[in-house]
Amino acid sequence: MSLMVLIERDEALDVLHEQLAGALSGRGRVAMVSGAVGVGKSALLEAVAEQAIERGALAVTATGSPLERDLRLGVIGQLIQDAPLMAAELELALAMLAEGAAAAGRGADVDAQLVHALCTVLLQLSERCPLVLIIDDVHFADRESMICLAYLARRVRFARISAVFSTVDHGAGSEGLLEAELLRQQHCRRVHLAPLSESGATAMAVDAVGLTAAERFGGGWHAATGGNPLLITALVQDYQAQQRARGGEPPEELVPEGWYGRAVLACLTRGEHRMLPAARGLAALGTAEQLDRLVGETPEDVAGGLLALAGAGLVVDGRFRTEAAGAAVLAGMTDEDRMGLHHKAAVLAYERGAQPADVAAHLLRADRVDAPWVVPVLEDAARHALREGSVERAVSYLRLAWTECADERERTKITTMLIRAEWRINPAAPAVRLTQLTDALRRGWLRGSDAAVLARALLWHGRAEEAEEVLQHVLRDAESDPETAAELLIIVPWLRVTHPGVRLPAPPDVEVRSVAAARRLKTTRSLVRVLTERPGEQALAVEPILRGCHLDEMSMETVENALLALTFSERPDLAAPWCDAFIQEASTRNAPSRRARLAAIRAEIAVRQGDMPAAIAHARAALAAIPLTSWGVTAGGPLGSLMLAATATGAYDLVHEQLDQVVLDSMFDTRYGLAYLHARGRYSLATGHPALALRDLLRCGELMESWEMDAPGLIPWRAEAAAACLLMGDVDESARLVGEQLKRCTPETPRAHGMAMRVLAGLSELRHRPMLLRRAADLLRQAGDDYELARVLVDLADAFHELGEFRRSGMIAAWARSVASRCQAEPLLAALSSGESSGGRHSRGTGVHGRSAELLSEAEQRVAVLAATGHTNQEIAAKLYLTVSTVEQHLTRTYRKLGISRRTELPATLDLTPPRSGDPGVAGVH
Repeated sequence: MSLMVLIERDEALDVLHEQLAGALSGRGRVAMVSGAVGVGKSALLEAVAEQAIERGALAVTATGSPLERDLRLGVIGQLIQDAPLMAAELELALAMLAEGAAAAGRGADVDAQLVHALCTVLLQLSERCPLVLIIDDVHFADRESMICLAYLARRVRFARISAVFSTVDHGAGSEGLLEAELLRQQHCRRVHLAPLSESGATAMAVDAVGLTAAERFGGGWHAATGGNPLLITALVQDYQAQQRARGGEPPEELVPEGWYGRAVLACLTRGEHRMLPAARGLAALGTAEQLDRLVGETPEDVAGGLLALAGAGLVVDGRFRTEAAGAAVLAGMTDEDRMGLHHKAAVLAYERGAQPADVAAHLLRADRVDAPWVVPVLEDAARHALREGSVERAVSYLRLAWTECADERERTKITTMLIRAEWRINPAAPAVRLTQLTDALRRGWLRGSDAAVLARALLWHGRAEEAEEVLQHVLRDAESDPETAAELLIIVPWLRVTHPGVRLPAPPDVEVRSVAAARRLKTTRSLVRVLTERPGEQALAVEPILRGCHLDEMSMETVENALLALTFSERPDLAAPWCDAFIQEASTRNAPSRRARLAAIRAEIAVRQGDMPAAIAHARAALAAIPLTSWGVTAGGPLGSLMLAATATGAYDLVHEQLDQVVLDSMFDTRYGLAYLHARGRYSLATGHPALALRDLLRCGELMESWEMDAPGLIPWRAEAAAACLLMGDVDESARLVGEQLKRCTPETPRAHGMAMRVLAGLSELRHRPMLLRRAADLLRQAGDDYELARVLVDLADAFHELGEFRRSGMIAAWARSVASRCQAEPLLAALSSGESSGGRHSRGTGVHGRSAELLSEAEQRVAVLAATGHTNQEIAAKLYLTVSTVEQHLTRTYRKLGISRRTELPATLDLTPPRSGDPGVAGVH
């Protein structure tokens, strides 16, 4: 401890300096320096010793220690040995010490003559030279030494001796008696050292960390220490250590670490004896309630210990000032002692009716508590933790409950709860427990909804045959259990569109009474209708359900089904904001598995919006949240989206990485396998391997047809396969596939319709292509898919160029470039820039034409765009819901602003990025 802790100690120094001056003139005095542990008493005594030497006195010192408390005459012996005695005097004194220690060891009281003789040695020495006797931590002195010190203090009044003792506040026992004896003497003074003020704490740190850091952290250091200089010094050292670890950069906030923890333990070992048990009990309990029962001390001793802890700046209002202080106290205990303390704390908490979570927190840290209430308490605490989103804590409770439970049936229920909880963190974690539950099922210990949990887990990990066996058991249970029957009402349609190879007969029709179960059933049926029938408006019926959902234990399936129903019904614009909101909620609930599953859906949504950078980001986030091996059969979802988006952006190396990943063969028996096949086929098509692409796309289509899930909103595989056939020169098969695709399209599937129209245009005569491609562009704008729109616009620019309509070609190419840039579709941009499309062969214009977007109003620009792409005034009026006269007025003003006289002179630099389909007044390009 440096002299900087003498801040705010001027008054104490003055008293001790005055006492030294009196001793030098033969007027001996005694000072009892008291204060909390760590408050700077030792530093003050060092300063007194240095001053004594400067004034020509002898400083004779001794220090009490808890390790030497049983060493008879130990402290008085330190003074004798430190004094500059003649050889004969020292030999005689040491002999007396040995005699006294031996007598005390035999249980005899210290002889008064011996005490007199020992003290006379020091008194006679003071006649030759003034003495300053300094005894630090006198409260740790042995009883025999204290008797000698009291005797000596009574006789220094007319000697050239200044005696200075230091002791802690709130002492008890023999040290308290010594203090009382000394303070009765008129020549004895008490010097009390108070903790530092906030300004004192700041001033203390300036030399070590500089003024800026001291002013910034001084208030916090004071609040964390109560002004205790020992603790403040430790926090300063932690600050310096963190600064060194950051390469010299000052830390943004102070985190108490190693130095602070060691200082806390030093306070406890150097403080009075009642502090340590009180501190340990308080660290375990967190509160002073029942502390005496926990540590086995009297209420008076506990109160004294807490008072001493408060004085040392460790405790305020019955709690540790910092969590780090309590952690340091517990870390300083042996494992056996710490576990035993938590054992007692758990029992006390249960007996007083504490919350299950409070009891369970102690059980986790205790040795075994063999009591019938342990397992139910842990289960209750786990349920509460799951409701709060504290999944890891719930898993810890359930694992301990499983270990403590001796009843196999009850252990099976705990295992089911544990699977549900672990699933939120990592779906691979509970895989080791599936065999246990399967055995329990066969023994009749697992039934109903618990068995359904097992079935879903087995399906996730690709163990479909075992899952089907489990579900057969569940089906039998449903005959007598309405709750199980209600669970099957949800599972059967869910299997229909997720694991279509697993078939179950229809369960008994029962009333679903639970609100949560009713929501799950409704969203599941909505998803089934979207994937097996026309989407219609029923998909939109899931939005009100999403408004009332939160990610609790049972709602994840509801949320997933609702989001997928919106997505596959080609309403990604509605699904995206909901998905973002639930991802945020999952992030705050420490549920990596849920966050990953939602991110995978969000990637699918982004692909369908043509937002390829977002699709890559979300897919990567999904695969980073939980490892690929934990995805089981569902890996096809995020992998498919990532490969589709990477293919669109030209990141083929990224696609290669995903194709190298090992996936379960059973994935291709699920809906997730369709996404993987589609993405792999699209990649093969983009890289010039149409035969490979056709193989994957046809396999995808065969599965969808056999599963009666051939919905264009899921995967428009026929349009993709037709494109592959066209590249291979099989025009007839391409035309057949496109025709089949178009038959299946409805007004509710504009994306699939637009993609099919693009391929149809490629099959058609050149003179018909612009009309078909304009129709495709209109459909894809309605669907909100920028990437597919960009592909159509590139084809449309090429078609206009081949027809010799170069101005229109340039305008469409500019539009295509704008849309493709948003998607970061590098292959499309490269094609436009290299001249493979008409967009690369025409300049963008200069002069006033280059400022057309600035000159025209929004309404004028919408009209001009349609006019430039070949629409008549009547068609424009119909599209924009205007009169023909209004269209003519808009065009007249447009010509005047741009300095042209006819529509064929409309510039190629018009902003051809129209408003979204949901905006008022949006018109298509036909």
